[in-house]
Amino acid sequence: MIYFDSAATTLQKPPQVAQAVQRAIRTCASVGRGGHPAAMAAAETVYGCREAAAKLFDAEVEQVAFTMNATHALNIAIRTLVPEGAKVVISGFEHNAVTRPLHALGADITVAGRRLFSATDTLWAFDEATRVRPAAVICTHVSNVFGYVLPIKEIAALCRSRNIPLIIDAAQSAGVLPVSLRESGARFIAMPGHKGLYGPQGTGLLLCADGGEPLLYGGTGSNSEEQDMPEFLPDRLEAGTHNVCGIAGLREGIRFVTRQTTQRIFDHEQALLCHLQRLLRGQAGLELFCGDGQSGVLSFRVRGMDCETAAEKLAQQQIAVRAGLHCAPYAHESAGTLHSGTVRASFSAFNTHREVEQFASACKKLFRP
Repeated sequence: MIYFDSAATTLQKPPQVAQAVQRAIRTCASVGRGGHPAAMAAAETVYGCREAAAKLFDAEVEQVAFTMNATHALNIAIRTLVPEGAKVVISGFEHNAVTRPLHALGADITVAGRRLFSATDTLWAFDEATRVRPAAVICTHVSNVFGYVLPIKEIAALCRSRNIPLIIDAAQSAGVLPVSLRESGARFIAMPGHKGLYGPQGTGLLLCADGGEPLLYGGTGSNSEEQDMPEFLPDRLEAGTHNVCGIAGLREGIRFVTRQTTQRIFDHEQALLCHLQRLLRGQAGLELFCGDGQSGVLSFRVRGMDCETAAEKLAQQQIAVRAGLHCAPYAHESAGTLHSGTVRASFSAFNTHREVEQFASACKKLFRP
C-alpha cells in the first residue's frame, strides 16, 4: 500500500516505537503510585518523554503536559483563556478542534485571513483584528487541508507586542517545522503524538508557558490530601493514570525526529511535494491547490467527480488518501471548496519518490477527462 494520509496519522512508524510500547506493557505500572520497580520504570519512561519533548520544543520539562491528543490539549488551552462569550481571533484555516470548543463557549469569533497561501494577507488581517484586544488569538501553524504554512512567527510577535495570549495549534507542524515555546511567547502550544512525532494514537502534548485550568479532576499521585487539583504543572493538567505505553512509544518517535532533525524531514516532504506537483501540473481534469509556503500536503479536485469517489478509486489501487472536508470547514470556506471538499495527499519521512510517481501514474489513468 502507498500511504499518503500522514496528515491524519503517520501509519509508518520507526520500529522502535512499537518495540517501546510492547516493552512498556510488560514492564511499566503507573506513575506516582508506588516505589516498586514497575512504578519506577513507568516514572522514568514518562519523564524521559517529557524531557525529550521539552528539548525539541524549547520548553522546561514541567511545561510539558500529556494529553490524549491535540484536541484534548486545545480544549484545555481554550477553556483556560476564553470566558463564555469572549472575543477571540482565529485564522481562516482552523480545524474543528478549535472552532467547536469556541462555539460551545458562545465565543465572539473574528476570522482573520482567508486568502490561501498569502502570508501577507493573513498577517495584515491579524493586525487589523487584534487592534481591539481579544481574550485570545488562536492560530494553526499549518493548514491540515492545504499545507499552507501560516506566518506564525510574525503573528506571535504581534500578540506579544499587544499582550494578547496566543494558542498555537501545531498539529501539522510538530516534528516537521521548528516549534519553540520560549521563542514564540505563546501561552499554549498543542500537538498530537500520532502525526509528525510518529507516536501512537491516543497521545498528545500541551506546552504551557504557565498555569492552565484542568478539564479532568482526580488523582495525580501528588498532594493527595488536598481536594483541589495541584497548582503546579504538569500535575494540574494530568488527572488519572497516564497512557504509559503510548508515552513510551511517543518518546521513541520524538527521539527519531530529533535524530533526523525537523529540517531534514521538512526538506524530504518538500521534495516529494514538488515532485508530485510537477507530475500532476497540467493534467486535464485536475485542479491542484499549490502556493508559496506549503508543507508536505497537496489537495486537489477532480473535475466532474465527487472527491469521495476519487479517493475510493485510489483506494482500490492500494493508495491511501483522505477526501472530504478534513474536519476543517473554515479552511474549505476560505479556499472556496466547502461544497466539494478535496482529495488530500500528505507525506511523511517514510514516503519515497517512487511512490509519488506511482501515485501520479494512477491519477492520470483514473482521472482522465
